[in-house]
Amino acid sequence: MNKIKHKFQRVAVLIDVQNMYYSAKNLFGAKVNFGEIVKAAVGDRQLIRAVAYVVKTKAGEEKPFFEALYKLGIETKEKELQEYYSGFKKADWDVGLAVDAIKLAEKVDAVILVSGDGDFLPLVEYVKSTKGCLVEVVAFRETASGKLVDAADDFTNLSEDKSRFLISPRIKRLKK
Repeated sequence: MNKIKHKFQRVAVLIDVQNMYYSAKNLFGAKVNFGEIVKAAVGDRQLIRAVAYVVKTKAGEEKPFFEALYKLGIETKEKELQEYYSGFKKADWDVGLAVDAIKLAEKVDAVILVSGDGDFLPLVEYVKSTKGCLVEVVAFRETASGKLVDAADDFTNLSEDKSRFLISPRIKRLKK
């Protein structure tokens, strides 16, 4: 692990927002600081693209979040939340993120996957073996697939610096 990183490396950061959101919420009751994650992942290298894969609802309450990502220089790729008659809801970006990673791997030196989802293991192996590209994984260790972590060229455990990578919920003080 810990491959050499230098300022001439071109990197793409692909963020599985749902995976990160639920990991932070379930582990720490907090939200994710995506701006800090991108900064840490890129370091002093050249960021070519940062893309967040997000889900939008009919109500649109996530719009301020999407705007905040844009202000941080993070593109958003949006998919509508599918709501089935049974009440089941689904919005899965795995295939879209994987296709983008494969396309971008031809243009960058490192693909940084911000997700701990073990479903991405074949993607990591494919990009490393056929594209000659470094693949780094950034996630919370507690919810990251061990096989995904092992397959990556480098792993950043966000849990090691929670104060940097998490935004704690604001506590409203009651006025007496």
